Amino acid sequence: MELARLANGSSIAFERVGDAAGEPVIVLPGGPCRGPEYIGDLAGLGDVRPLIVVHFRGTTASADASPGWWLESDAVIAILDHLGLDEADILGHSAGTRVALATMTRHPGRIRRAALVTPAASWLTGTQHDIAEIAARRADPIIDHALTAPTDLPDTEAEFQGVLQQEAPLGYAHWTALEQQHARVGTTTRAATLGWFSTIPDDAPAQILAADLPPLLVVAAAEDMLSGVRPTLAYAEALGAKQAWIADCGHYPWIERPEEFRTILNGWMTQG
Repeated sequence: MELARLANGSSIAFERVGDAAGEPVIVLPGGPCRGPEYIGDLAGLGDVRPLIVVHFRGTTASADASPGWWLESDAVIAILDHLGLDEADILGHSAGTRVALATMTRHPGRIRRAALVTPAASWLTGTQHDIAEIAARRADPIIDHALTAPTDLPDTEAEFQGVLQQEAPLGYAHWTALEQQHARVGTTTRAATLGWFSTIPDDAPAQILAADLPPLLVVAAAEDMLSGVRPTLAYAEALGAKQAWIADCGHYPWIERPEEFRTILNGWMTQG
């Protein structure tokens, strides 16, 4: 684990994953503020190019409270400066894609291109979520139970953790031992979630959509009940991003469809 320092004196932790040579890819996990161990090595992408996996503030390794995803973009730049990189490629997952967009908007010229994997989507365009339509295809009592979880932030940490456990099946296209094991990897907290959504400007979506963004690739999953299909389509179109869709897959494609995921990202990581 390494630390990079920000101008305000706080620090951001990151770790290097993979033994590949070449320029690293900066990896922004989701959660929000979920322990990045759930990322693993992204189906072996660390063998293609080295991965720099960020531990956002609010996680165990970066002990400071999260300043909110908009300002967390400053931490990404601190890591680039620490590594001596004028610019870099970034890969964001889920909530981490918000930081990717904030970084490209607030620090133009520092990000060469970005892959946005199963992004949090509906907040950007206001497109209605289609989780009910996706869930109906499952006809699974486990999914029906997951859908009854409270949508408001619970009052206590114990209740918060209970909601996370109840909602976990919504992140996957299947709920076998493989998915159940992955769902237990990496934790977050109620306080970190509160911090993640603090100090966000009301016009953040407008700023992002008006920005001159570098080339974007959205990697989406056809059975992703967390991001949704319709919101993700609208998100990618609004950003002018290329799209790559993975069938029979949920929110974590490197877990459920590792070969398809690696093929898509290998092409993105090795393109000139």
